[in-house]
Amino acid sequence: MASTLSSLSSVLGQPHCGLRLKKLHSRCRLSLGFLSPLKPQASVGSCFHHRVPLPLKTTFPFGPSSRSFSQKSICLPEGPFLQHFIAQAALTASSEAQPDQLPASKVTLSGRIYHETYGCQMNINDMEIVLSIMKNAGYSEVVDDPESAELIFINTCAIRDNAEQRVWQRLNYFWFLKREWKSNVKIGRSNSLHPPKVVVLGCMAERLKDKILDADKMVDVVCGPDAYRDLPRLLEEVDYGQKGINTLLSLEETYADINPVRISKNSVTAFVSVMRGCNNMCSFCIVPFTRGRERSRPVESIVKEVEELWKEGVKEVTLLGQNVNSYNDACVDEKEVEPGINWRHSEGFSSMCKVKKMGLRFSDLLNRLSSEFPEMRFRYTSPHPKDFPDELLYLMRDRHNICKCIHLPAQTGNSKVLERMRRGYTREAYLDLVQKMRRIIPDAGITSDFICGFCGETEEEHADTLSLIKIVGYDMAYMFAYSMREKTHAHRNYIDDVPEEIKQSS
Repeated sequence: MASTLSSLSSVLGQPHCGLRLKKLHSRCRLSLGFLSPLKPQASVGSCFHHRVPLPLKTTFPFGPSSRSFSQKSICLPEGPFLQHFIAQAALTASSEAQPDQLPASKVTLSGRIYHETYGCQMNINDMEIVLSIMKNAGYSEVVDDPESAELIFINTCAIRDNAEQRVWQRLNYFWFLKREWKSNVKIGRSNSLHPPKVVVLGCMAERLKDKILDADKMVDVVCGPDAYRDLPRLLEEVDYGQKGINTLLSLEETYADINPVRISKNSVTAFVSVMRGCNNMCSFCIVPFTRGRERSRPVESIVKEVEELWKEGVKEVTLLGQNVNSYNDACVDEKEVEPGINWRHSEGFSSMCKVKKMGLRFSDLLNRLSSEFPEMRFRYTSPHPKDFPDELLYLMRDRHNICKCIHLPAQTGNSKVLERMRRGYTREAYLDLVQKMRRIIPDAGITSDFICGFCGETEEEHADTLSLIKIVGYDMAYMFAYSMREKTHAHRNYIDDVPEEIKQSS
């Protein structure tokens, strides 16, 4: 395959584009009072065991040269009965069943936070949500230098292997900082009471949780995209010598009640997440497995957040979602949709997932926002081509404060490859949609995404992608070499048979 990423770039006249990139450990602390005179410690949600100290005359030969009990007959003091352990086990099980309901007021944390974010705009917005949760838990100071932090957050991306490799490099550096802290304490350079805690967030945390935790004490907490409310409790686990982990996915979590702490202070632009997750199950994509299924925020919570941003001086809002135009607030005007009925997908497009409940759509949300805030500009990303009904296009045409820019991911220009990718449309359907967009919104700017070297792609199939780029005349495109992801349909059914040098060669 002679034409690859570089050939795609040459057609566009652009350089390569790219994006910037509970299960809980149960505390099994079966403490025998006669083994230790130390006072017991308890975390939130656990109870103290009463320990009766031994008489001073009783000794045990525990030392470097002895690992067995003395042969003397010893009368042990009365300790906790079986019901004490049963009661504590029930309490622990209760706290594990509802970890997100731990009152923030019971968690007394403090310290400085350093954070890095890799990947999409959703990750940037997620970090703002995390900072809000941590602020409510007592962490209010954010620093620009990881060496000055007690907490290091790294929000990760798992879309491609090179994004994960960058994260591993950073984790190695943070591990070095932890080891350096120990040396600094010995020579008096550091007055910190503990080394920095390293917290891995996001899609990579969801995909590689076990591997990350096994990485030689590099990471203290692993937290998936739907478990950020649990971060204060997970950090407590670390204080007790445990690893903090929660990568449970949710069918409901949207963080609608969280007021994000904006990373860019005094900025006139802001991100607002309106939905999370993905139902499309494209064969190459890991997102449904790291972000879960689609769920949308209530319209009213979005309007409230945008109103607060307007009061703060924000002039432009970008609405975010893995498939932002699949937005569906089924809590409002909820009605049943007959199984198998296409709920006004773009003509010629289909979806593997059938919608059971339909409420307010993305066009309804955009109509509400653009009318209530006429002086504020609105963008959105990232959409799916199947969810562009005519009413959305006409709304974009008629509202002066909706940006006339449409991101329309194609991924490839060949219908057979599109079928292997399980995209739900053909080359012809995609071009028909582009023509409709040009007709309704003549001045629309169109951008796209392309994958080079997908499983089984031939030279002729790749040539169809080049011809599609010429026909559409994109304003910009993001282009990536295909990276096989575990758990995906392609990983289970296809062979990554296009050599890497072909994907990347000029």
